[in-house]
Amino acid sequence: MAAELRRLTRAVQDARPLVDVLRHPVRLAGPPGLASLLGRVTRRLGAPDFALDDRNALDTFERLVSDHLALRDGMGEDLPPAVIDEVVDGAAQDGFEGLCVRDEVEPAGGGPPLPAYTAGDPASPAVVIVSACGMPARLCEQWMRFLSRTHHVITWETRDLFALETPRGPDPGIRAGNPAPAPGARAGGLPDAAVTAQAGDLFAVMDHFGVRRAHLMGLCGGAVVGLAAAHLDPARVDSLSLWHGDFAAMAGADRTHHQQNLAALMEMGATAPDRAAAVHPVLCQTMLSSVPPDLAHLVVYPYATPGLLHRYCRLNGEIMSTDVSPWLPGLDRPVLVVTSQDDETAHPAGSKAVAGALPDSILHVRAHGDHISLFKGDDPELMNMARDFIDSAVVR
Repeated sequence: MAAELRRLTRAVQDARPLVDVLRHPVRLAGPPGLASLLGRVTRRLGAPDFALDDRNALDTFERLVSDHLALRDGMGEDLPPAVIDEVVDGAAQDGFEGLCVRDEVEPAGGGPPLPAYTAGDPASPAVVIVSACGMPARLCEQWMRFLSRTHHVITWETRDLFALETPRGPDPGIRAGNPAPAPGARAGGLPDAAVTAQAGDLFAVMDHFGVRRAHLMGLCGGAVVGLAAAHLDPARVDSLSLWHGDFAAMAGADRTHHQQNLAALMEMGATAPDRAAAVHPVLCQTMLSSVPPDLAHLVVYPYATPGLLHRYCRLNGEIMSTDVSPWLPGLDRPVLVVTSQDDETAHPAGSKAVAGALPDSILHVRAHGDHISLFKGDDPELMNMARDFIDSAVVR
């Protein structure tokens, strides 16, 4: 029973980013007898309350959360309250919250704060994980857990998509797509979405944690942001690794059907909140049908509401429409470029073109895989390769 309670605790923590932006209380399917235990766990974690309901009454995202929590009899409801609290506290400490120190950073140009996370010894060489746009930081947990054994690892969550007001009332602004204007905002009261602004956030996070130089590990669209940062201020970059980069805008590069369709939908959704609301059901269905169940509760975060989707379309649309070609020839830093032969998300041709245009690059083409599977961090050979490259490429 204690093992199931630990699993439930971790599941509640992992689902928090999505749960926090859904309408509260988020309904779950599960045995009615678990209501008391579930309430005790959420109160102990400082999480929002859930409500148990019939599965047929749940909406799409509530079903996703419900499947992730997988409530069932025998999860520890018969344990004494003091034991429940002890198990929950221990499981929480073993999770992402126990691994990382969280702080808030003022973004480049102003706006809502950036949630930023660090793990490992600050005296060790620094690695900045530039994750896929709009993804919760805990999606990189396994990479942070592995690299922080030997490095000071930093990451952050995308501007204007996190640290927003949690919707609790009957008409939450984030769901309606009408947030309060932020300081330093641009068109429509929203902060600058340009890739250069997102690269500025990277430097703001480094400055906040007192990091002068670092290895930049760019995942998917984060590879574009990492290259932008290296172009803007190469003195702050020791080396880069670009993992299944989304280089959809490179002239002549092939694009997968996913990239073609997503780029078109991003363009539509970025236009205005009402256009985002119109494409919201299509994008939700596309994402939910293509992501692995064990990561779905994290990967679908920027699709959770029309308001979030509008912001995400602006930010990720800028990434997908940025041609990195002009930044490559003069980038005199060691770069590891990783892709796979069968990546149906980000076409490998883009990564191969980037590697070919860089003066000091290593191209590693896996037989199988994509950037979503990469986040699982369950391939020791790949992870060791990343660490070894980072160590070999440090500028002394």
